[in-house]
Amino acid sequence: MVGILFAIIKTARPRQWLKNLALFSTVLLTGHVFDDRLFMLTFWGFVSFCLLSSSNYIFNDVMDASRDRKHPFKKFRPVASGLLSVPLALGVSLIFVIVGLAIARSLGGTFFILSLLFIALQYSYTLFLKHISVIDILAITAAYFLRVYAGEAATGYHISVWLALAALSLALFLAIGKRRAELTLVQGYKGVLPHDTRVSLSHYSEKLLDTYTAMFANSTFITYAFYTFLERPVYRGAFNLPERKWMMVTIPFVLYGIMRYMQLIYEGKGESPEKVLTSDLPLLSTVILWGASVFLVIYGIGG
Repeated sequence: MVGILFAIIKTARPRQWLKNLALFSTVLLTGHVFDDRLFMLTFWGFVSFCLLSSSNYIFNDVMDASRDRKHPFKKFRPVASGLLSVPLALGVSLIFVIVGLAIARSLGGTFFILSLLFIALQYSYTLFLKHISVIDILAITAAYFLRVYAGEAATGYHISVWLALAALSLALFLAIGKRRAELTLVQGYKGVLPHDTRVSLSHYSEKLLDTYTAMFANSTFITYAFYTFLERPVYRGAFNLPERKWMMVTIPFVLYGIMRYMQLIYEGKGESPEKVLTSDLPLLSTVILWGASVFLVIYGIGG
């Protein structure tokens, strides 16, 4: 029983829930993180998206079991290895999606609609979108973007258009980096072809993915920089310092984070962004420092 429970938890991929922290971007960056009501609304939205995400991850492992067995690492997943039966996996997936949508419904009509779009996109990606080159990257990007706007729907507050563009660029950068790292990883194993692990991967060349990666690394940095330069201060901090564009001090962390992640991509370590984030100390430290600096600027200095 313990082994089955562990297999379910592993298949649900709790590490992937880090992506859903994007829901907190609105409540954090609009200066309302200490508003108990808004924070709890965002928290339950986060829980809803975690359940919906895990529902799809489990369903994905069922659909991809035969292909995962040919992958150097994915062959150890519980469904692919036979540790978790297909009927039980599908049953848990169904329970997760029902509970997730029930929570979403309690958070309002707009949030519920975004949740429906999110789970529909996730399942569509699993069934057929991930097999279509370029479309697979755009689908991953759309899922990231829906998370950001779900945070808006939960709180009723809106983020800057420049921040939204930065989030879009970052989502594209991460999605393309994931494909580039997958290609690097597969090419490192003899007898394993890109088509064996992911159909769309065979349609990407290294040069094409390198171009995409550079393009959206640049757009992520530029749009975030514009956000820090052009956004009006959203909160007067505790120190009552002169009103300045203090968010500009967070730019170096973003720049280093992009450069470090690109380095990891070309080392074949970016296949799972959330795994990279939690295992690479320089990148994790940069994200923590960025978060701390943002918090200090908005809730301490103001601006």
